[in-house]
Amino acid sequence: MTILVTGAAGFIGSNFVLDWLEQCNEPVVNLDLLTYAGNLENLKELEGDPRHQFVRGSIGDRNLVANLLADVKPRAVINFAAESHVDRSIHGPGEFIQTNIVGTFNLLESVRGYWNDLPDAEKAAFRFLHVSTDEVYGSLSKEDPPFSETNQYEPNSPYSASKAASDHLVRAWHHTYGLPVLTTNCSNNYGPYHFPEKLIPLCILNALNGKPLPIYGDGQQIRDWLYVKDHCSAIRRVLEAGKLGETYNVGGWNEKANLDVVNTLCAILDELKPRADGQSYATQIIFVQDRPGHDRRYAIDARKLEKELGWKPQETFETGIKKTVHWYLDNQDWVNHVASGEYRNWVEKQYDGQQN
Repeated sequence: MTILVTGAAGFIGSNFVLDWLEQCNEPVVNLDLLTYAGNLENLKELEGDPRHQFVRGSIGDRNLVANLLADVKPRAVINFAAESHVDRSIHGPGEFIQTNIVGTFNLLESVRGYWNDLPDAEKAAFRFLHVSTDEVYGSLSKEDPPFSETNQYEPNSPYSASKAASDHLVRAWHHTYGLPVLTTNCSNNYGPYHFPEKLIPLCILNALNGKPLPIYGDGQQIRDWLYVKDHCSAIRRVLEAGKLGETYNVGGWNEKANLDVVNTLCAILDELKPRADGQSYATQIIFVQDRPGHDRRYAIDARKLEKELGWKPQETFETGIKKTVHWYLDNQDWVNHVASGEYRNWVEKQYDGQQN
């Protein structure tokens, strides 16, 4: 018994692999192209572990994936592989179309060919789990109820549009071809190994290096924050017991405005690693020009997952964010290796000269 995990050197994927192998001994084959956010250092503790096999490659490479499936014979494929950063999708949408739409199509076709040839019992047990985002649902006002699985799709960025398209492909491959699929749509993840272009790791890194903490617009954009290890446990549960063809929203029940998140980070850092001058890290906060089409609020209604499969998050935002800050303080070698090269060039391009 083996599972194939795509995009497993990225933030959520690597956490999933580490969590999976803590919970059981079922081997994992890791397929990742190692683009800018894929980092094998995330999985350093698995070096020499026979339960983890890494293969470098793209989900869009039909021959590679077909050969890998035939060789490994996984009982399930969990697809994390995606371009995922909204700002990058605004500057260069083409890569998002190729990876998230064309790549997902090619992966589905490779998996369908493999699945069709399985013996009946293995065919019935096989699962394809597609990991997606709440951003496909669009934006909410403060008065709107949280997103449920029945909300219509209203994506507002090239990233969310590409993920919405991939969700539709997964659904269609189930209804047309019978492929046994499951889809999860998660809220904003945070935690260990988060590539530092996203809000929480970026602000931790900048705070410690005496740099500005850039906040888009007025900082009142609201997100539902989900600790990554809670997300991993939800995916395991959906894979184990989810109903074929169904979508499950995964959220943390933690709606926070971006400015409040950053102020919380600053308060924790003030306590754990005070600035030499005695000032709060909050004095480093700046407000920068808002990005185009910035969704005002996301919120996830995760009651279906709790009611049908018995899952709910274990971490509150307060407990999860403290664990996250501790992790970054305790893993400075990882941070220093990531915070160089292309990442540094990207941050300078994205935020230089944008202070209001």
